[in-house]
Amino acid sequence: MIVGNSNRTLTKADIVQSVREQSGLSWGEASTLLEGLLETMKGVLEAGDSLKISAFGSFVVRVKRARRGRNPQTSEQIMITPRRVLTFKPSLVFRQALNRAHGNE
Repeated sequence: MIVGNSNRTLTKADIVQSVREQSGLSWGEASTLLEGLLETMKGVLEAGDSLKISAFGSFVVRVKRARRGRNPQTSEQIMITPRRVLTFKPSLVFRQALNRAHGNE
């Protein structure tokens, strides 16, 4: 199991190692499993669909409309093009677990 450390970034290799330890899969099998999962998630989100994982949260693609902005260095008015952004909303179960882990509940 992966234990958090605020001074460290979790990598794909760390996740593969954790999957290996928890499942008994080989490095190649765990890596293939993770890559397949990530590709499936990317495909769903690139198509503009939402992704909901029970007890974890929801990933939602939102469309931000075109709008006027300002270059902070020159104060020049510019037009910001429309774009899609990915947002994540943790589930209630996950939020509660996060707060318990940090003694906030």
